Amino acid sequence: MKIIKLHDLYFKPYINKEEILTIVKQLAIQVKADLPKDEAPLFVGILNGCFLFAADFIRAFNGDCEVSFVKLASYKGTASTDNVKQLVGINEDLTGRTVIILEDIIDTGNTLQEIYNIFKDKNLKQLKVATLFFKPDVFKKELPIDYIGKSIEDKFIVGYGLDYNGFGRNYADIYQLTTQPKMKNIVLFGPPGAGKGTQAEFLKEMYNLVHISTGDVFRFNIKNQTELGLLAKKYMDEGDLVPDEVTIKMLKAEVAKNAEAKGFIFDGFPRTESQAEALDTFLAEKGEQINGMIALEVPEDLLVERLLERGKTSGRTDDTDEGKIRNRFNEYNTKTAVLKDYFDAQNKYYGINGVGSIEEITQRIAKVFDTL
Repeated sequence: MKIIKLHDLYFKPYINKEEILTIVKQLAIQVKADLPKDEAPLFVGILNGCFLFAADFIRAFNGDCEVSFVKLASYKGTASTDNVKQLVGINEDLTGRTVIILEDIIDTGNTLQEIYNIFKDKNLKQLKVATLFFKPDVFKKELPIDYIGKSIEDKFIVGYGLDYNGFGRNYADIYQLTTQPKMKNIVLFGPPGAGKGTQAEFLKEMYNLVHISTGDVFRFNIKNQTELGLLAKKYMDEGDLVPDEVTIKMLKAEVAKNAEAKGFIFDGFPRTESQAEALDTFLAEKGEQINGMIALEVPEDLLVERLLERGKTSGRTDDTDEGKIRNRFNEYNTKTAVLKDYFDAQNKYYGINGVGSIEEITQRIAKVFDTL
C-alpha cells in the first residue's frame, strides 16, 4: 500500500483489504447467529458507498436472504452535511419482514435518522442496522446500531466503496486523509561501476538528504552485533538469503534515527518487487512516499572496462574477472527490469545517461530531482 492522491488531497494506508474482509465475515456471522433458523431477512444497502461491503457481506452470509438498495446523500467533499435527501426508495412489501440495513459508515447519524424515518411506517417485524465503520466521537443521535464492524477515529477515509468527490471507491483498501508528503525520497539504482556511490554523496550534500546504503547498514549491524545484525549473520552463515522482513526492519531503524531528515536516498534497496512494496507501505504509514527511482544507465562494455581498470588497484577479486563482472550485470539487469516496471507503473522511473564527467551526470540527475 502506498500514498494515493485523489483530486487535490492525499490519503495514506489505513486498513488493508485482508482486515476489511475479516471484519465483514465476522459481521455476517453475528447477524446470522441472531436470526431465527428459517428466517430469510431483507438486506438493504445504502448506496453509493455500501456496494462493495454489501456484496462481500451477502457472499459471507450463510443463509437465504433478499437484497435491495436505497440511495441517500449527505456528503459533500469531505464533510458530512445535515441535509439528507432520499433519492431512491424501497418498493418491496415489508410487512412482517426483518430488514437489516447495511451501511458502509455511520458518523453523525443524520443518514441513520433518515433511514429510521423511512422504515417506521413499513410494518416491519424488526429493523436492525449493521455498519462496517462507526465514528463514535461525532455520533449525535440516540439511535440503536445493532452491529458495528470497526469503530474508527473521526478522520475522512476513502476506498472500499467510500469516495472523495467521486474518486477512490474502487480501491480494495481503506485510506485515511493525510497531509501532502514533505520529504523527497529516491531509490538510486545503477549497475556496478556506474558511479552510483559518488552521485549519492553529491545528492546528499546538494539536497540535505540522508544516504542509506543497504550494504553499509548490514555491515554496521553485523559489526556491532545488534539483534538484527546477529539474525542477518545467522542467515548469511547458513548460506541463506536474509529475509526481506529483517532488511526492512534495519532500514526502518535507520529512518527512525533521522526523524528530522528532509528525505532519503535508498541505495541497494529495494531489489525485488516485494521489497519495493514493503518500502512503499512503510513510508506511506509515515505519510511519505518514494518520489522517484533514478537509474544510471551506462553501456555494459564501458562498465566492464571501468571495473577491470578499478580491479588493478581496488583489491576486489570480483573486479578482475570479466566473467564474474558480466554475471553481476546479468543479476542487476534482471532485478532492475522488475523494479523499472514497478516504478514506471507509478510514473516514478527516471533513466539517466550515466556516461560523461561526474559533474555532467550530477547535473542530469539534479535536473530530474528538481522536478520531483
